[in-house]
Parts: sequence; C-alpha cells; structure tokens
Amino acid sequence: MKATIKTQGQQFTVSEGDILTVNRYPGTEKGSTVEIKDVLAAGEGAAYKVGTPVLAGASVSVKILENKRGDKVIVFKKKKRKGMERKRGHRQELSVIKIESIKA
Repeated sequence: MKATIKTQGQQFTVSEGDILTVNRYPGTEKGSTVEIKDVLAAGEGAAYKVGTPVLAGASVSVKILENKRGDKVIVFKKKKRKGMERKRGHRQELSVIKIESIKA
C-alpha cells in the first residue's frame, strides 16, 4: 500500500519499509515512534482514496532511526566596491525515519 503524506513542511509518497530523511521532529529520541495524521492520499489500484485535503482516520506510523545534522551550507554575500563581505554557515537538523505501517 502506498500513501502520500505531509510532514515537516514536505510531501512524500511512501510505502511500508521506506527510509526517509526529513527535518527533525522536536522532542524525539532515537527509537521513538511518531504518528503522522496528515495523509493526503492512500491505497492501491481501485481502492486508492484521495483526501480533501486529508483522509479522515488515516495515519502513518514511523520509527525514528537517527537524529543527525546535515551537511554544512555556506552562504557568502559580497557587494563589490563597498567592502562588504559576509560569510555564514548553516547545518540543518534532520531525522532519519522508517515507515512502519500505513492505516487508511
């Protein structure tokens, strides 16, 4: 069974056993389980249902495999002939999740 979910500001089409990297879930630890209620569509073949905007009663259970930080992104700004240069770095907080079950 496949489902289209919305989590952490992004949409993913997933099936059971998939492993994803998403923005970190606040207040969670490695091994904890999170229930995602924003299921936009679910099913397979003729039983495929699309929500308006979400399916009532549908949920996806995910297990957090790891909390980590992403690669460093350098933001460099410069204005020529003004002497202005600014260099900033950013590392995004990420969670690696595994789709345990889909309930539609």
